[in-house]
Amino acid sequence: MSISRLFAIIKKEFIQIKRDKPSLVISIVMPLAMLFLFGYAVSTEVDHIPMAVFDQSKTQESRDFINAYKNSLYFNPEYYVNTIDELNILLDTGKVKAGLIIPPDFSQYKNKMTNVLLKIDGSDPTTARTALSSGIMVAQYFSNKNTEEELSKKGMHIPDIGIDLSTKVEYNPDLNTLTFTIPGLLGLVMQNITIILTAFALVREKEKGTMEQLIVTPIKSVELMIGKLIPYILIGYTDFLMVLALSIYWFRVPVSGSIFLLLLLGFDFIICALAIGMLISTAAKTQTQAMQGAFMVLLPTIILSGFIFPREQMPYVIRAISDIIPLTYFLDILRGIIIKGVNANLLLNQIIIMTSMGFALLLIAVLRFRKRLD
Repeated sequence: MSISRLFAIIKKEFIQIKRDKPSLVISIVMPLAMLFLFGYAVSTEVDHIPMAVFDQSKTQESRDFINAYKNSLYFNPEYYVNTIDELNILLDTGKVKAGLIIPPDFSQYKNKMTNVLLKIDGSDPTTARTALSSGIMVAQYFSNKNTEEELSKKGMHIPDIGIDLSTKVEYNPDLNTLTFTIPGLLGLVMQNITIILTAFALVREKEKGTMEQLIVTPIKSVELMIGKLIPYILIGYTDFLMVLALSIYWFRVPVSGSIFLLLLLGFDFIICALAIGMLISTAAKTQTQAMQGAFMVLLPTIILSGFIFPREQMPYVIRAISDIIPLTYFLDILRGIIIKGVNANLLLNQIIIMTSMGFALLLIAVLRFRKRLD
């Protein structure tokens, strides 16, 4: 291998990237766009559910009950209707996701059992589950609180018997969605950028005709492969550092574990992602085919890697497919280091599998590569 030829290829690739405006946009703008778009748009938290209220009691007690729902922050009573038909129309049109129907005798709930109906739009199961569980919780808390007050007025109290459950949330005590999402985004952005950029690396040479010029030179296939990989390794790692800095200082998601280990394994994953992109590049004949191949890889990884949906809930066959996706293991590594602060010993299995995948993919890409036009 000639070092001078290798540096010449690296220099040529950087010049080509500089002249290729779409590549510059992908390498600089796309990571930022993905981070902020996914960082603020992807959220599993459901609150301020729009709600309609049909208050047939119109008493202080019913107003206190409605305020209990409003103060919980899970519900936002936006509409107050006068008939059940109006409430149903709001549910049908999707303007509200829940409807609270308070009976005329609600003020008597301290003396007898009073039935209140909470209608929930079940077309969106995620919102419906939150509305159902939080709606029951608010009603029970309101009822228990007022029952205790009434007993206290009568000189009675509820005996301290039964089970007192204490809870402690580890790693993310505030249950902040960003704390879970941002580490996953770090891996997703790195993967998408590096795969897309490298998928076009060799195909662009073919379409522009520069591959023909390289064929008649003494450059070896391995030199061309490495020379093309190094610029994208540097770009990918720069994007990784940029996104990591924004994650820490903008989104306020600190790294609980070893920053050195995170940087080292980040480099490892970049090599893995670049190998996938280069493999796509060796198989595609046109940039259109390269783009199609890249998206065929990227879309399943977003769904199956555990970035959004928990892998534990997936069917066995689907989970088995996710086991061959490198991002699956890198997400475990990212969340382990950033959120939990674990060391390399606890992540050894993921590290070995991800590194082995990267080596195997890179080896296949090198073997498939030929310094010729198909």
